[in-house]
Amino acid sequence: MKYSKATNYALHTMLHLVITEPEQLVSVHQLAELQKVSPTYLSKILTKLVKAGMIESTSGANGGYRLSRKNPDPSFLEIIHAIEGKASLFECTQNHNSSCLIQRVMVHAEEQMEDYLNNRKMSELAAEMKAWHSSRTE
Repeated sequence: MKYSKATNYALHTMLHLVITEPEQLVSVHQLAELQKVSPTYLSKILTKLVKAGMIESTSGANGGYRLSRKNPDPSFLEIIHAIEGKASLFECTQNHNSSCLIQRVMVHAEEQMEDYLNNRKMSELAAEMKAWHSSRTE
């Protein structure tokens, strides 16, 4: 199972925005530089996150991105769905009139994974990062 690179960049971007002060705006160039990716490419990803209501954008010379006030603690699954959509990862290729037994197994596995990802919040990961960094500086 593999998600696109866009999802990877979206997850890392969201983690950075979660650890940033809530009112501080971060430019697309700063976010792109952190991940060593093109600002143009990252901008397309950020547009999807804005449309999904996870981040807010402010235009202008001092503009940038920050977490949405409406959803300041997104789950991993919300971020993945914003980038990848909600289509199933597996599609049965057999043309059976009855339901595909393999499809049932795959859907069940996917539901378990989605349940886990839905229960993991970016804020939890940010707290783990802060604790890890604190322990290394002591």
